[in-house]
Amino acid sequence: MRTNKLLPGLLPVLGVVILLGIFSVRLFPLNQPGDTGGGSSQAEDKITVIALYPSIGTIKDLMTLRENKLIDVPNLEVVGVYHEKETTDYQKSKEFVAAQGLGWITFHPVSAPIRAETVFQTNACSPEFEKLFDRADGIIFFGGPDIPPYLYKEKTSTLTIIEDPYRHFLEVSFAFHLLGGRQENDLEPLLDRRPGLSVLGLCLGCQSLNVGAGGTLTQDIWAEVYGARTVEDAVALGPSNWHWNPYAHLLPQEKFSGFTFHEIQFTEEGQFQKEIGWNRKDHPLVFSSHHQQPKKLGKGFRVIASSLDGIVVEAIEHERYRHVLGVQFHPEAWVLFDPTYQIRFTPEDRDPLSLKAYLEKRPPSRRFHQKLWSWVSHAWLEQHRMK
Repeated sequence: MRTNKLLPGLLPVLGVVILLGIFSVRLFPLNQPGDTGGGSSQAEDKITVIALYPSIGTIKDLMTLRENKLIDVPNLEVVGVYHEKETTDYQKSKEFVAAQGLGWITFHPVSAPIRAETVFQTNACSPEFEKLFDRADGIIFFGGPDIPPYLYKEKTSTLTIIEDPYRHFLEVSFAFHLLGGRQENDLEPLLDRRPGLSVLGLCLGCQSLNVGAGGTLTQDIWAEVYGARTVEDAVALGPSNWHWNPYAHLLPQEKFSGFTFHEIQFTEEGQFQKEIGWNRKDHPLVFSSHHQQPKKLGKGFRVIASSLDGIVVEAIEHERYRHVLGVQFHPEAWVLFDPTYQIRFTPEDRDPLSLKAYLEKRPPSRRFHQKLWSWVSHAWLEQHRMK
């Protein structure tokens, strides 16, 4: 047998190579099941949703929607965005997230200066808006207090209550940057770059989208639309015209819910209801607490749902950006999906009601909420695939 004379000299080298190989495997492990490979990181696979106003209530809403599979997307990442001058104590939100172990929720405070005069123009927050937009697979504007009427060039009604102006400056300006509007025609809307991005406005969020696009608001529905000047007058209008519960104001000692249920109806031309396959003859119950509504519509918007009498706007959609939807009700409210939560609405309610059971016993209300969130979730996934 012939012996390879090179082998003894190669042995030390082979040993070093083997050791380096073991070391490199430890440093750079092979892809495990579920990894994407091809250089993609786990962060790149996340469905990223920007949530304006990440209060504890907002976080509970998102948690409950996920737990009940209404939001059903893999690798969800929620980025809570707020201005540092807002009145909400977001430190409590951060502590709640940490205590609950909600690693899928992070926070993005904005500190750049903004004021009423710079809302509808390129401003110090504009670079932040661009970064958030580039990162997003979806954006949600949540509910809250009244927008200062001076932002839509109207005097302030005595029935309008301004609580948190910096929140409105940030959110209305973000909506303006997303959609464009009548205020500055030279601005290129961010959504022109990705017209399919989902932007959902809930109650105040709906109003913020409308004002951001150059629209205005009815400052008090009961007074301006129905001529109801007292709470008793509002009670007499009947529950189908209660967009918030008058008994909560009239009899606070009874601790009635400030929210109310009422039915809505859809128009024939809305794209949203066509995409979810909704029969416009069906009138779902919605959970509502607002006293304002879009009046003059912002640039590009149309009304797609109203109260049963056709007077109060309940939903708007953008004609150009097909996944931009604003609703005046609260399909996200965690109390709708928690069977343990019970409340009374009127003196006729002897016992507290389970809102979840109430919704389920009045078809097609539960199905409508499922379809709405399924439509939103699919839009997020579609946008993520296209990024």
